[in-house]
Amino acid sequence: MTMADRVVPGSSLVLSLFVIFSYVVASNGSAGDVDPLYRSCVENCERSGCVEEICFKSCKVPVNGASVEDAWFMQEPLYLRWKEWDCRSDCRYHCMVKRESERESLGQKPVKYHGKWPFKRVFVFQEPLSVAFSALNLAMQFHGWLSFLILVYYKLPLRPQNRSTYYEFTGLWNIYGILSMNSWFWSGVFHSRDVELTEKLDYSSAVALLGYSLIVAILRTCNVRDEAARVMVAAPLIAFVTTHILYLNFYELDYGLNMKVCVIMGVLQLLMWAFWAGFTSHQERYKVWTVVIGGALAMLLEIYDFAPVWGYVDAHAAWHATTIPLTYIWWSFVKDDAILRTSKLISRTKEKTEPKKEQ
Repeated sequence: MTMADRVVPGSSLVLSLFVIFSYVVASNGSAGDVDPLYRSCVENCERSGCVEEICFKSCKVPVNGASVEDAWFMQEPLYLRWKEWDCRSDCRYHCMVKRESERESLGQKPVKYHGKWPFKRVFVFQEPLSVAFSALNLAMQFHGWLSFLILVYYKLPLRPQNRSTYYEFTGLWNIYGILSMNSWFWSGVFHSRDVELTEKLDYSSAVALLGYSLIVAILRTCNVRDEAARVMVAAPLIAFVTTHILYLNFYELDYGLNMKVCVIMGVLQLLMWAFWAGFTSHQERYKVWTVVIGGALAMLLEIYDFAPVWGYVDAHAAWHATTIPLTYIWWSFVKDDAILRTSKLISRTKEKTEPKKEQ
């Protein structure tokens, strides 16, 4: 569930739309959850520790009324237990497989369980392709972020006074890259193992990225360079996003409220980038439109959702795949923006410092 990039209506649009539709999907009910045969199967499994002939060592079935739970000092630490499934996860997965096999024999179509399609597990990964594409997005974000820093600090000229960059938005994009990588990291973890903790970390990191992307959108499209003005723009948005994340984590994980917040932040920055790209004379604005159009087409994958093909490839995984090239284009725009802005600022500096020629 998870996404991110902001420089023109591009990658930031991709992340915004990605998060928006992820929450829309998550907030919808699932037909498989209310299936009485499925619910009965899960309940029986949690009592007996078995689904038909398959039994799970993770289910500690009481013997003669006595609990067989391991003492706390005999349990593996949390960082080792993540690789194993617990009783409920095993029961839900195998009951889902059992019900889907029965539905298929009756000619019925697959349904969702707990907000997700019936995927085939691979080792510890619930949604293996979504995990793989999240990892590739993380790698692409890292490549874009690192190549941007190398460009502005080592390839482009630096100010002679303090060795800082001429490009006024270097710090903003640096933080943006870090938040993007953080968001994709937790997206991969969440798709690996959907539990309350990973869900909250995934949602929180995505909201933080969306909020920060809105700040970047405002500052870049409006060309805000004064530090005091930047603080005035960022402070209320940071306070709002921080409060919202604390609410989700420590009060109530309200999917409906979260969806509304993400939609508002996403639409606002989309409109700002679209307006900017439509009226700017920026030489690389076509990259913005490439990402906008590509993101809109990719959005159709979330609208026209479909069940996993071969149990692995669903619309959400395909959506993850489309963000990989769009992220590359987005960071390409950021780097081009840094080159053009640096060139203009150096030209202006030379004009001011060079003595006027005598007539």
